[in-house]
Amino acid sequence: MTRIRIGAAVLNQTPLDWYGNQKNIVGAMEEARAAGVRILCLPEMCLTGYGCEDAFHSPGVVETARRVLGEIVPHSAGMVVSLGLPVLHRSALFNCAAVLVDGRLRGFVAKRFLAGEGLHYEPRWFKPWPRGVRETVAFGGAEYPIGDLVFDCGGVRIGFEICEDAWVAARPGSDLSLHGVDVILNPSASHFAFGKFEVRKRMVIEGSRAFNVSYVYTNLLGNEAGRIIYDGGVLIASAGRLVAQGPRFSFAPRCLTSAVIDVTATRMSHARTGSFQPALTGDDGVVDCPLPWPDVEPEVPRIEVAPWEGSPRLKEEEFTRAVALGLFDYLRKSRSHGFVVSTSGGADSSAVVCLVGMMVALASRELGAQRFCDALSYIPGLRDAPTEADRVRRLLHGVYQASVNSSQATREAAQAVVQAVGGEMSCMSIDAMVRHYVAAVESILGRKLAWETDDLALQNIQARVRAPSVWLLANVKKALLLSTSNRSEAAVGYATMDGDTAGGLSPIAGIDKAFLRKWLRWLETEGPEGLGPIPALAAVNRLAPTAELRPQEACQTDEDDLMPYAVLDAIERAAIRDKQSPIETFRLVRSQFPEYTTDQLHLWVGRFFRLWCQNQWKRERYAPSFHLDDENLDPKTWCRFPILSGGFARELEELRDYVGGLKTRE
Repeated sequence: MTRIRIGAAVLNQTPLDWYGNQKNIVGAMEEARAAGVRILCLPEMCLTGYGCEDAFHSPGVVETARRVLGEIVPHSAGMVVSLGLPVLHRSALFNCAAVLVDGRLRGFVAKRFLAGEGLHYEPRWFKPWPRGVRETVAFGGAEYPIGDLVFDCGGVRIGFEICEDAWVAARPGSDLSLHGVDVILNPSASHFAFGKFEVRKRMVIEGSRAFNVSYVYTNLLGNEAGRIIYDGGVLIASAGRLVAQGPRFSFAPRCLTSAVIDVTATRMSHARTGSFQPALTGDDGVVDCPLPWPDVEPEVPRIEVAPWEGSPRLKEEEFTRAVALGLFDYLRKSRSHGFVVSTSGGADSSAVVCLVGMMVALASRELGAQRFCDALSYIPGLRDAPTEADRVRRLLHGVYQASVNSSQATREAAQAVVQAVGGEMSCMSIDAMVRHYVAAVESILGRKLAWETDDLALQNIQARVRAPSVWLLANVKKALLLSTSNRSEAAVGYATMDGDTAGGLSPIAGIDKAFLRKWLRWLETEGPEGLGPIPALAAVNRLAPTAELRPQEACQTDEDDLMPYAVLDAIERAAIRDKQSPIETFRLVRSQFPEYTTDQLHLWVGRFFRLWCQNQWKRERYAPSFHLDDENLDPKTWCRFPILSGGFARELEELRDYVGGLKTRE
């Protein structure tokens, strides 16, 4: 025996969805068997769902996971299957991969390195397993090996790196290599972020080369628990060469990818390595699992990837597909009947409208009309929508809520974009409601409200008055109201709480305004591979971003209120992502933007830090958003900051003195 067909499946799971998760796992095993796969790797924590959070501490969750695993085990007949679940041992919870061999449970490999940074909180729930330790655990009335194990299945040695294990310097793969492992399985729950897939690919290929093994990487898929999007993307490499790659951002519940590997070839590659010295200790934690291996014919690797993966505008493509998949899963898992968007004709709301439209298009084209409607079968009347445009109209309702300060240009832009993607569009006036609230407060104060004295309050009441009507519409339609705030606005609180922040989900709150405007220009003229452009966006892209809350003669724009968005985003990255002081932030943006004066940059840096501190309470209240990169500002998953603070008063005073010294020297 030299050749084996190995495979991995990405799964779209849901925390604590025992029936759905089990169905997906068993379905993947059946598909793998039909494809001739003999070793199958399934994702980390795929049985419970990775995002169970503090529910992992529930005894019922651990016990139910045990029972469901027992129901799954018989389906592994004739195969080696790994799947993830939590295991309680010595009063500690471990993140484990269960190993099933030919219809029997043979043991558990426990994760050694826990992810505890950014949006990961694994040390809150799990304990890291120590290197080289092997014990037995009572599980379902029997004893099974657990720990740092290798499984010898019919002469083929299989080891594990579980997600974070492969991202650290002291990778377990080094030890596995010394113990002559043939195949390393990596069951992961690795969240999507821009550019991360290429890092994973390098990690897998280099792992297979350095350890002289065949390396199998799998991942979760879709919007599992609300905020995090998993892009899937199985990777299989052997002896430093990629032999298979699975699709990313699929709307299917699972995707299987397989390849034929040659065990003898990787062993001989190992033997030829002069620096290789096997660990001949006699105690390498091997679990013997007899299993026959029928030989298979050799196969020429064919790496077939979607055309968009090679696009020079990969970030724009990834953004489109990640958010579209996030919206699709949020819709079906929340059992909402569609989306409502309060569309202003501006960049943010137009982006949200387009993303919903493209979600329907991408999902419909991949799944087909029948499977698309099956996934959303609880929505009345959806099956009666035969075309993509009909389905968009059933699922998307845009509402333009005009005030006396709104322009005809933004109204026409809003209507054009909603109609271009096929959504339903409505317009209404909010003036009467605004006048009612203003009159009521004037009667309390005993004076008239005026722009000269009450500017912010008069702006905010217009934004807030829009929320009840659009919420009412969403409630009546049993739809999800989408908030339209972006990350740049969140950083400085340039949004009216309970106004334009209103919504149950904020799909673009993880992306900055500068990129969003760039993406909209690309979408107007080029668009995603297979979908094409949305020319109606020209009406949006030629307008300067504006809240349209002051009288039209004020010519209000966002950048006049704040600063140029490119500068704002650069300050945000330096100050928040990179944790630089106000002085160092000023120095960085001064080198990036020489076209602006020292006084302008000093003003904007100071403004950013003050607004950042004043508006943490708003960020705490924003609707859930999707994680897209390491610049996320979500205080519940990525970027924690005190609601009350000193406001960088000392640091901003030092910046003032520093700038004063600069100007003196100039």
